[in-house]
Amino acid sequence: MTAFAAGASTLFLSAEKAAEVRERFGTPCYVYDRAILEATARQLLALPAPYGLTVRYAMKANPSRGILELFRELGLHVDASSDWEVERALAAGFRGEQIQLTSQMPSRRLAEHRARGVILNACSLYQLDAIGRVAPGGAIAVRMNPGLGSGSTKRTNTGGPASSFGIWHEHLAEVKAIAARHRLGIRTVHSHIGSGTDAEVWKRATRMTLDLVADLRDATTVNLGGGFKVGRMPEEPTVDMDEVAAHVAAELEAFRARDGRRLRVEIEPGTYLVARAGAVVATCVDVVDTGRQGYLFAKLDTGMNEVTRASLYGAQHPVDVLAKDREAAEVVFVGPCCESGDILTPAPGDPEALGPRWVPRPEIDDLVVVGGAGAYCAAMSTVNYNSYPQAPEVMLEPDGTLTLLRKRQTFEQMLANEIMGGPDMAPDHRTKGADAPLGLPRPQRSEPSRGVRGRTRETRDGPR
Repeated sequence: MTAFAAGASTLFLSAEKAAEVRERFGTPCYVYDRAILEATARQLLALPAPYGLTVRYAMKANPSRGILELFRELGLHVDASSDWEVERALAAGFRGEQIQLTSQMPSRRLAEHRARGVILNACSLYQLDAIGRVAPGGAIAVRMNPGLGSGSTKRTNTGGPASSFGIWHEHLAEVKAIAARHRLGIRTVHSHIGSGTDAEVWKRATRMTLDLVADLRDATTVNLGGGFKVGRMPEEPTVDMDEVAAHVAAELEAFRARDGRRLRVEIEPGTYLVARAGAVVATCVDVVDTGRQGYLFAKLDTGMNEVTRASLYGAQHPVDVLAKDREAAEVVFVGPCCESGDILTPAPGDPEALGPRWVPRPEIDDLVVVGGAGAYCAAMSTVNYNSYPQAPEVMLEPDGTLTLLRKRQTFEQMLANEIMGGPDMAPDHRTKGADAPLGLPRPQRSEPSRGVRGRTRETRDGPR
């Protein structure tokens, strides 16, 4: 079996501060570092762009109000992935025109969003037509699939023929026809290919997206999405944003030379902004082994409920046992859930295999810190599995104080929406009108276009 180092160098919490977190808020508990969040945001805002830059925070990475308010104060805008994320951004003080809605699910609140100035990004031909019917004559964005994808796993790849995200680039003529029918001005052309670190991939994606812009004469902005990967583990690479910016700037200059338009650029980082600014403070609650030919397991009070990425993707997170003068051991860290897949240290990219770590040999009641938990952890948590309460979230301030952002869920809150004595007859807003979203007729089923494979698979819009 292969063992991996714990990666203590990626953690920002001292043992003393982690102990304070446990004493005041209990475990498990998310902790975010304001100084790291602010420094990373300022770094991206300062990237060179020849004709202007907008940085949109992909809030699905972590929609905590405290983080949203910080980014708003720093001048970031927002990429929202649902009607509900739009509401959370507005509640955090963002203006409608600072929010772009890019959703897999067709919005049922298009007229309301338009009235508030929210930028609508059509992610399918059906969405484009729906926007045109509800809000004709306006300016919009369109999300295109340029035919290129990138991701550390198939589950984080959001471009190419195996991805359902965006309008396939060969349907550009239909995009233009629908926009013309509803007098829509396509001001922004958007693409998001997945996640990765290779600047050459971003250069190629930029070029392919600009090829689409060339045929959309109203476009003034190109949005390259996110997926700017950061290394959570010491051995993992982090994308060089200055190199990416230089490649993008060169492509924009070349486009201006041949087309005449000076395009503003937008990016939508999520992971890059928040991943390394977050950690989960946990407690070791048990230690077991499976004999000489087996493994040593440390059971923590955190696991797939707070850090789902490890079980879902085989994603790697640094794990620190905060113990001094302790012999090292190969340890597999697991969570508290009654689920064989509740593994915090799987093999890289393989959630089915174990990836032991060399760490100080854990003992019951040890403090343990799981790093890299700022993105797609609290936001993607499997809340209330085994009826464990939702963990609290805390901000570490630059002066060392701790500010509570979200309280730990109470048992009463866990039961609050359960109906005793009969079914709730009130319609669920999320599914209301599902047979005819937006008040429009259900689209007619059509035969697959030539060359479309009949396979089915589920994908998720990858981390940004």
